[in-house]
Amino acid sequence: MTEDEALAALRGDDASRAARAASALWEMWHRSGDPQLDAILRQGIELMERQDLARAEAVFARLIQVAPGFAEGWNKRATVRFLAKDFTGSVADCRETLARNPHHFGALSGQGLCHMALEEYKEAAEMFRRALVVHPHLDGARSNLRAALHELVKWN
Repeated sequence: MTEDEALAALRGDDASRAARAASALWEMWHRSGDPQLDAILRQGIELMERQDLARAEAVFARLIQVAPGFAEGWNKRATVRFLAKDFTGSVADCRETLARNPHHFGALSGQGLCHMALEEYKEAAEMFRRALVVHPHLDGARSNLRAALHELVKWN
């Protein structure tokens, strides 16, 4: 399955096929084409999974420095920054991810979560909408969109 085929499957009616396509996309997005860069990415992910956020962020920063065009380096640093509650830094990294991979539903949804945390509900809703355009079966984005819209109504 190519990336274009996987993206098309995300938008199809078959939820199980969409789930397989999403998994295939994550696998593709985790491959830079350079085994050394992929090893750095895996090292950062392992640190993140162990909750060693400071070291994980440093690893992803090194990956970004060496391979600034590799979208997943930016996305993983965005994730680490989100976990560390650096929501503004995470938004900046999500934007970098999306500049390199505009179909990255993880970065779209993640940026929406950051905007929610920052109480920027209009921006959050926009990001969740964009995530759902790419991946209509993304239930988390759908429920987060409802939450963002609810907050907008509550505050307006």
